[in-house]
Amino acid sequence: MAIDLPKGSYTGAIREIALGRDGQSSIVGGESAFPFYLFEGEMPRRPIIGIEVNDVAAAAWPEVVRRPYADVVADPAAWARKAVASFGAELVQLTLTSTDPNDRNAEAAVAAETARAVADAVDVPVCVWGSTNAAKDAEVLRAVAERCAGRRLLIGPIQKENYRQIGAGVIASGHIAVASSPIDINLAKQLNVLLANLGVPADRIVLDPTVGGLGYGLEYTYSVMERVRMAALAQQEDQLRYPMYCNLANEVWKVKEATAKDERLGDVEKRGVLMEAVTAATLLVGGADVLVMRHPEAIALVRRLVADMGVA
Repeated sequence: MAIDLPKGSYTGAIREIALGRDGQSSIVGGESAFPFYLFEGEMPRRPIIGIEVNDVAAAAWPEVVRRPYADVVADPAAWARKAVASFGAELVQLTLTSTDPNDRNAEAAVAAETARAVADAVDVPVCVWGSTNAAKDAEVLRAVAERCAGRRLLIGPIQKENYRQIGAGVIASGHIAVASSPIDINLAKQLNVLLANLGVPADRIVLDPTVGGLGYGLEYTYSVMERVRMAALAQQEDQLRYPMYCNLANEVWKVKEATAKDERLGDVEKRGVLMEAVTAATLLVGGADVLVMRHPEAIALVRRLVADMGVA
């Protein structure tokens, strides 16, 4: 006997945003229903998975996740090429750890040259991610935007404290703003409004809801992402109809449970991989359009899940 599933109806859809420069772009967004609800609406393309690259040899990364890149960690451009060629990265995120004022406090000009080298090394979209220190990022990411003009990079995190400075660079140099707010639907909307009022075009904004890892705020992250997507699809919230960018890798691999050598917790390498994969899978169901990950085995698991869910 056939069963008729009850179906919801939606009045909104997620904007389609082209990441990367012409000839190398990937389009994200376009959904007209909740994630993987293919019986209610369209999910015209699968989410993309990016791989994180570090500008300082990933010295703080756990050995288990640093090992697959051990031969290239001293060269961010070579690392980016390997991420694409060996592990199928659909996006590369260059994290500018060296610019952190509490670490090396590298100069903006040096970081900008590294970003340019990575952008020139690969034929997939590139995101340049700052230290998350709002003041330092305002200086560094503006320099990156100028040095990489025309490359249509994703530039983030752009926060309420520095959106004017970085947003101006995004507008002038033709990049995409990654609007980052601290796990709050109202703050996400507010920052998107501020960027729009500044003059950032609607087709050059993606939303970073800020995420937590498994056991460290993941359930709250999911609930906020779900509310964002619901508001975009069903409540006419135009300033929330943006694809969501989830920079999850560091949130997973920085916690002690991912790397603790405790026999009671099982095999340490499998545990870390599974923690990253489960976090990513949860964010996908919450509405992630871009996932930034590290371990190739976790990435393979997530790709298999997406395929099993029927999204090409």
